[in-house]
Amino acid sequence: MSQISSMAGVTPAPTGAAVEPRGPRPKPFFTPRKIIIYSILVMFSLYYLFPLYVMFTTSLKTMPEIRFGNIFSLPTAPSFDAWVKAWTSACTGLTCEGLAPGFWNSVKITIPSTIISIFIAAVNGYALINWRFKGSEIFFAILIFGSFIPYQVFLYPLVMITREMGIFGSLQAVIIVHTVFGMPILTLLFRNYFASLPQELFKAARVDGAGFWRIFFEIMLPMSLPIFVVALILQVTGIWNDFLFGVVFAGTQNYPMTVQLNNIVNSAQGTPEYNVNMAATVLTGLVPLAVYFVSGKWFVRGVAAGAVKG
Repeated sequence: MSQISSMAGVTPAPTGAAVEPRGPRPKPFFTPRKIIIYSILVMFSLYYLFPLYVMFTTSLKTMPEIRFGNIFSLPTAPSFDAWVKAWTSACTGLTCEGLAPGFWNSVKITIPSTIISIFIAAVNGYALINWRFKGSEIFFAILIFGSFIPYQVFLYPLVMITREMGIFGSLQAVIIVHTVFGMPILTLLFRNYFASLPQELFKAARVDGAGFWRIFFEIMLPMSLPIFVVALILQVTGIWNDFLFGVVFAGTQNYPMTVQLNNIVNSAQGTPEYNVNMAATVLTGLVPLAVYFVSGKWFVRGVAAGAVKG
């Protein structure tokens, strides 16, 4: 063995000699820097989760326990009666049908508004980058400028337009309004994302004879899952949490869940039932919370992949 080592030009280690480890020395997990960072993250996490904790625990308490107990304490006898009442029989003005009708109205508004606005914005962003036309930059500048104007400025013109269209006070009016106001920011996101993709793929497809829609559906869309998730989260949470457009354009029979929640909390009938109010609040926020928990990692990937690049 020593002869083979000598022939290879390697000096063998003496018998019984300790072999020193090579490479950088492993760092301890708990370093002062990590302790400070994780302490700050835990502190801010608790700060933002604390209101949710108060709402959830209060919703499980009875009214006598809420009146005479500590708001921060756990319920002594947890009960979901307040949740059942908030969903089925809480009064939202003159009717006492709970949040269930508002939930289905929000679903009917959110799904088509999200799908239509994302599809149109994706096509807009794709066309503005890969199929430039005369005046495309002016069109894009006007589109982005419109997204910075407060919504309240457009309320009266939109009321007049939807009234002339014969859809004011209906779900169709709310869907159209959400679609229009969602397109500017989504167009910006898709435009910037498509700009970050390799242009060689688009040029190669053009050389092979692919047209506008074939390139869009067969090349661009399969590569755009992260940005679609970003757009989905923004639209679902924004539309679901909206109050202004719902209360103005939906009509009394089509109020979304947020408007019904406001009517429950501000109801003048009887004494305030804080456990029902808290249960209704948690129920209203479950959909945005679920969307964030399920697709949060895709949201981060989409942003990192070019969602905010200019």
